Amino acid sequence: MAFTPLHDRVLVRRVESEEKTSGGLIIPDSAKEKPSEGEVVACGAGARKDSGELIDMAVKPGDRVLFGKWSGTEVTIDGEELLIMKESDILGIMGDAKAAKAA
Repeated sequence: MAFTPLHDRVLVRRVESEEKTSGGLIIPDSAKEKPSEGEVVACGAGARKDSGELIDMAVKPGDRVLFGKWSGTEVTIDGEELLIMKESDILGIMGDAKAAKAA
């Protein structure tokens, strides 16, 4: 993929939601909401302070993240639907509970 976000923007691929409920009911496409969970595909270099100093990004490619329902701009790159959003639109990084305790 030949796309690199600028500044504090992040390219995210939505993670598909379950097609069945826990009770086994199949959810039709017309009733599904777009998932608010995704995988970071690419990141910009980060925002800059007034002094020009770079603020590192908190997310990196491969991170699974949660974002707001109306976050980002939908784009199609190489035939794939993705989202471009600011890092501040990301609510959190999903991860292994053991790894989070160790950090």
